Amino acid sequence: MSQPTAASGPATDPDDTAAVTDSAAVPDSTASSGSIAPSGSTATGPGDSAPSPRQRRDFRRFMASHICNELGNNITYVALPLTAVLTLHASAWQAGLLAAAEQAAFLLFGLPAGAWVDRMRRRNVMIAADLTRAVLLTTVPVAWLLDLHSMPLLYVVALLLGCARLFGDVADQSYLPTLVGRSTLVSGNSRLETVRSTAELAGPGIAGFFVQLLGAVGTLAGQAVTSLVSAALLGRIEAREERPSPAGRGRLLHEIREGLHHVLRNPILRVIALSTASVNLFLSGIFALETLFLTRTVGLQPAAVGWVLTTAGVGSMLAALVTERLSRALGEARLTWLSLLVTMPFGLLLPLTGHGWRIALFVLGALIQSAGVTTYNICQVTYRQTVCPPHLLGRMTATMRFLVWGVLPLSGLLAGGLGQVAGVRGALWFLTAALSATPLVLLCSPLRRMRAFDTDTAAG
Repeated sequence: MSQPTAASGPATDPDDTAAVTDSAAVPDSTASSGSIAPSGSTATGPGDSAPSPRQRRDFRRFMASHICNELGNNITYVALPLTAVLTLHASAWQAGLLAAAEQAAFLLFGLPAGAWVDRMRRRNVMIAADLTRAVLLTTVPVAWLLDLHSMPLLYVVALLLGCARLFGDVADQSYLPTLVGRSTLVSGNSRLETVRSTAELAGPGIAGFFVQLLGAVGTLAGQAVTSLVSAALLGRIEAREERPSPAGRGRLLHEIREGLHHVLRNPILRVIALSTASVNLFLSGIFALETLFLTRTVGLQPAAVGWVLTTAGVGSMLAALVTERLSRALGEARLTWLSLLVTMPFGLLLPLTGHGWRIALFVLGALIQSAGVTTYNICQVTYRQTVCPPHLLGRMTATMRFLVWGVLPLSGLLAGGLGQVAGVRGALWFLTAALSATPLVLLCSPLRRMRAFDTDTAAG
């Protein structure tokens, strides 16, 4: 199920809302406000000719690396909680703690991550993130073979996987201009977005199949291999980055303050941040419990769980196809709040899920909710791009990411506590009801009186 995102592009991943990778929570397709010119003038200007054969080869390797990572992230999103549930018999509280550990990096390092990555070569950061993921995903099956596996080990692995994902994603966003010229940047980003959407759609089903075939622990071992393949592909890219300029002393805090001031002084950006954080808080809580709910309460097998979770990706893809047409008919500003107001109440179908035909209630609720979140993401990101000066875009994005992702660890704790006290189904009733109320934040904002962002923003 997609989550509201802090990305600068449509989110079908958890980059801005708890993507289903929890996913949620969502990856962020924001390009850096400044591009890196590789040595040898690999990056090209606005009027440059078509990419050279070397650039095409480099981009194909980058795309292949992306496929490994996006598919691997979505498979791990299903396999890791299934490892906790099937091999360690995790409780609702432990499932919530595991989800909180996965997202804690966004709260701890969300603000400074962008500035730190800007001080390093981006490809090296991505390779280091891939190698870190490979080591961490190997740790779980090795511990299982030695009979040393435990929930504390999974918590640590989840936390460090979140850190690797955060730094890898931030570096990834800024690396594409190194590979292609500006004349093909839109095409390149479109292809990467297609990879993300397809991985979100296919990942849970593939994960369920492999968990059924190899077990949850064996599936995680397979994902370690995909991370190694991704690192090898990145290592074969021929383009070279220039050494980043050393940052001035104290510059990091100054840049963080600038981003915070820009977001907090704009009344619509403030309400978008509050709305997105609210949706993330409750939606990510649902993600934390859905695997436990479908396996133990509903009684589905792992393969069936994977295919049921795939429906959220279908909703995201359908929404991405029709949002542009809807925004022309209704206006981007109006569609921003309508998308949540109309779709979030369908989440109340999730706790009604049961055996037999009632599984369709989960499928329908997840599909419509995911479609609504994807439409919301596209619209609110459009507004941020419209009003933010180009030189502040990176810092504004990092600030929004921190504000809207920072609630994700709290969400896991909330879901785990509710599940422990009220049971998994009772926790889902609370979370889906609260999620249905989140559009009220937008209805009390200036967005309710606006139709389109361009004319209304200029007029205001």
